[in-house]
Amino acid sequence: MPGAAAPLPRPAGRARAAPQERRRRVAPLAAAPPGRAGDEPLLRGIFEIGKRSCDVVLSARRLRWSPILPESPTGDSSVALQAQEEIIEMKDVFSVKLKRRRFAGQQKGGTLLGITIFKCLHKEENKLTDCAIHLNNLSEDHCQSWFRHLKEILNGFQNRPKSLKVFVNPSSHKREATNIYYEKVAPLFKLADIKTDVTVTEYEGHALSVLKECELQAFDGVVCVGGDGSVSEVAHGLLLRAQIDAGKDTEYVSKPVRAPVPLGVIPAGTTNILAHTLYGIKHAVTAALHIVMGHIQAVDVCTFSTPRKLLRFGFSAMFGFGARTLALAERHRWMPSSQRKDFAFIKTLADLRPEECELSFLPLQILQEDTHEKDRRKKERTKKGSKDQWQKIQGHFLNVSIMAIPCLCSMAPRGLAPNTRLNNGSMALIVVQNTSRTEFIKHLKRYTTAKNQFNFPFVETYTVQEVKVQPRLKSGPDAKENVCLSAEGNYPWNIDGDLMKEASEVHVRVHPQLIDLYGVNTDDLESSQVTCNCI
Repeated sequence: MPGAAAPLPRPAGRARAAPQERRRRVAPLAAAPPGRAGDEPLLRGIFEIGKRSCDVVLSARRLRWSPILPESPTGDSSVALQAQEEIIEMKDVFSVKLKRRRFAGQQKGGTLLGITIFKCLHKEENKLTDCAIHLNNLSEDHCQSWFRHLKEILNGFQNRPKSLKVFVNPSSHKREATNIYYEKVAPLFKLADIKTDVTVTEYEGHALSVLKECELQAFDGVVCVGGDGSVSEVAHGLLLRAQIDAGKDTEYVSKPVRAPVPLGVIPAGTTNILAHTLYGIKHAVTAALHIVMGHIQAVDVCTFSTPRKLLRFGFSAMFGFGARTLALAERHRWMPSSQRKDFAFIKTLADLRPEECELSFLPLQILQEDTHEKDRRKKERTKKGSKDQWQKIQGHFLNVSIMAIPCLCSMAPRGLAPNTRLNNGSMALIVVQNTSRTEFIKHLKRYTTAKNQFNFPFVETYTVQEVKVQPRLKSGPDAKENVCLSAEGNYPWNIDGDLMKEASEVHVRVHPQLIDLYGVNTDDLESSQVTCNCI
């Protein structure tokens, strides 16, 4: 009959038993919990799995199988048989293929051998990998029926992409992005039957220009293969495109609309902060599988604006030491990536100087009222402009960090802003006041450990909704200390690892859950034990 397995060989030396004694025993399948939708059996059949004939049961939620074993000589039902049942949750399956034997050069057809199921496997240190389970059966009708049911179940998962727009930055880090994509990521996309349209960027701003013109409605998501700067450009382009499609004035956006499709990040840079924050690790296969499986997180985004125009969208920014380090590294692009960044860090640390500026910020208001009361208070705050709630500090600061996400990386396993989250509607404002180089280095070293990096008298942290940064130019004899200025009179900003220069006040606002990113919540990640000795 279709689906029947060949009889098992009779053990040597055993007497030929009566027909009713020669029956093989199927290990009893555990009963599904009553009342759980999706546990009702859809199909039941026999396949060979791992060289053993198995009784296989498929439901919408899971695939279960139990080995078919010879009858025990004692007639014991054997509780051990029940323990041999194996289960695959269908939510962990991302592809199913018919398995055929083909001759060399044969592209289609071939002898049907069975079905291969590909699942996502969780490993240590937040890694994901793929593995294959082979269900062998030579019956064409039997396998086709199972194949159709399996495909229907997989097609029912809503967030899994079917078509992706991919940007690859071939200049990222050690120029590894192209190889990473075509060797590690593209095969997984193909296995999951995801269609891709790939653009290999040729210059800075290339992805942004493509995103402004392409037919985004043809894709279920956008993927960037590159470093932090590349991802920042694509995220900015996606959100800018959303404002254009919504008919908004892109010169100044006070209430932006959400990005139309999710963004996936394949790490191929040096620091890869966004990838670490979303996946807990720099691992291309893990990132690709999160995209394939449709794991989506809504993430807060900041707008960076002057009083007259929108500068860009981003997730985090640094002004002062972090920005000047990046500016110096960008001026030495001729150096290898790792050497360039180490050189810039050491040189900026040797020339450590504070920035004089004024910081105005609106603290996060946590209301305990019910929903209607919250809405009423929100409207009142909007009308009043919340002028009375703004706070102001002025002084000399070595570094100012403004971050809407935790910003995990190998150099800061707990995150540059460990007290914020991906989508809690707030930003972390971290202000490092002027201090000695020795004390500043102690503060930096704390990022690589489990100790509190903010437990210093010169470090202040705030949870805020908005921030205004107004640099103060020195005049007279102190004018030579304006070392941070470029030739055009602009101050450098480090926004998601991308260099931006601006002379006037910069206004930073957080916009809750403005974009969907492929990944998981930071709280769901295993705590990393990565250490760093770069300082």
